[in-house]
Amino acid sequence: MYMYVGWMVQSVPYDYTASIKCLSSPMGALYKGGIIENSEFDGGLTGWSVPWGVTANVSSSPSGNNFASASNNGQPSRSVYQKIQMETNHHYSLSAWLQVSSGTAVVRAVFKDPSGAFIAGGATVARSGCWSMLKGGMTASSSGPAELFFEADGTVDIWVDSVSLQPFSFAEWEEHRRLSAGKARRSAVKVVARAADGAPLPNANLRVQLLRPGFLFGNAMTKEILDIPAYEQWFTSRFTVASFENEMKWYSTEWRKNREDYGVPDAMLRLAQKHGIAVRGHNVLWDTNDTQLSWVKPLGVPQLKAAMRKRISSVVSRYAGKVIAWDVMNENLHGSFFESRLGPNASADVYRRVARIDRTATLFMNEYGTLEQPADVAAMSSKYVAKLRQIRSYPGNRRLKLAVGLESHFGTPNIPYMRATLDMLAQLKIPIWLTEVDVSPKAGPYVPDYLEEVLREGYGHPKVEGMVMWAAWHAQGCWAMCLMDNNFNNLPAGDRVDKLIAEWRAHPEGATMDANGVTELDLVHGEYNFTVTHPSFDKPTVRTLTVDASSSAVEHTIDIKV
Repeated sequence: MYMYVGWMVQSVPYDYTASIKCLSSPMGALYKGGIIENSEFDGGLTGWSVPWGVTANVSSSPSGNNFASASNNGQPSRSVYQKIQMETNHHYSLSAWLQVSSGTAVVRAVFKDPSGAFIAGGATVARSGCWSMLKGGMTASSSGPAELFFEADGTVDIWVDSVSLQPFSFAEWEEHRRLSAGKARRSAVKVVARAADGAPLPNANLRVQLLRPGFLFGNAMTKEILDIPAYEQWFTSRFTVASFENEMKWYSTEWRKNREDYGVPDAMLRLAQKHGIAVRGHNVLWDTNDTQLSWVKPLGVPQLKAAMRKRISSVVSRYAGKVIAWDVMNENLHGSFFESRLGPNASADVYRRVARIDRTATLFMNEYGTLEQPADVAAMSSKYVAKLRQIRSYPGNRRLKLAVGLESHFGTPNIPYMRATLDMLAQLKIPIWLTEVDVSPKAGPYVPDYLEEVLREGYGHPKVEGMVMWAAWHAQGCWAMCLMDNNFNNLPAGDRVDKLIAEWRAHPEGATMDANGVTELDLVHGEYNFTVTHPSFDKPTVRTLTVDASSSAVEHTIDIKV
């Protein structure tokens, strides 16, 4: 499958192809099916098995496309399955195209791994009349025979086509991630030093200083930072973006009706601004029942509308132009407090109102489970896409600056599923952020390893634009994951974070120009000071320049005239 060339691993390239459209005909199988035999059913049911009680056959569409059709009268409906051989310490990337005989149904991909455990590999909302893509996967922790099958949550016939299962060793997966991060986060930049008359400055010395990384990476912040200088120093020396853990939420600013107090978030915002840290507005409203204020829950429809609109106007007007983003209606897919009282377009209307007040901030649909839980069908990518489309289709919302917010509260990460979900959501062609990254303490000594894997996967995906961890410090303990102790010394997870920060900011610190006053540097994206010294002038010349995806050597030259 792979070979080492020096320290590099050569393997099958990872295929980022995904589709969120329901198509009249499915795409071909990725990787030509990988290890799946007869992946497009052109050989009938060869290689596939039929469960007891299921009737299956191969049908053809009018265009000549072959697919498997399986039906039974049980719950849940099952499809054909295939026996496969798995290898330990391999990631398995899965894709398939699915349709159901009538209406809609959630169709899940399920693995029976070599140990006999059933593992969710992904799910999609399948429809009649068109084909939907499921993309997911799993990691094998042991070697041996395994099975892959599909099941639905209703009594429907399941149609299956273009199934693919591609294994990648851990070394191959990491190499794909490294190459992707290098392409997405770095550029080769040609720097030219010329005198005022345009003549080149041969053998000039160049010093390079990264002022601010282009990729925003941050953490949740708590009000304790206002009173503890050691906390302030620890936080501000590492992160370029912050979300306030609770301090900007409705229950923190208006615990009692009509008694608002923004003193704490105001002070936290001033501290962040002093250190050049961007702030995400978290959050405007929250859609789950258990997060509502006691005085809000009993309100009738007119009173709830008035309270909700007052809250929107109050918090958004106060911080408009001061925050880079808003988590608008938190956890739309797991909650329906406002929809159940004000109608199905309640959230869409909130987005419209927020956008009218703050025209500069990006508006996030912030949700948990989508990225981290393959079995959480309430928040799977197809339902996330459907909800976001509903928000955008609401009158006045077509031009909203929307973004994907994935909370990312992990237990044991399913890394292939994580990447596949990012592939799917990338088809929305809007910014994607990991907004609340943490790892459950139930992972025990593996917390640092799992955290590093998740952060590397986010950083390595070409469509992820920022990440914020949910590791806010409290003296009495963190919500799920701590990075440092009460003396602000790193815990093992904090050491991993520092290692990644250093790696992601690494860049050449200097160079000597050639005879034509030219040098070429491989630089991480961000804002830099370029300092040029040369015997022909008395003092160094400094230019502040931004390196981004447009700064490649073949397209762009940074010309420093001194």
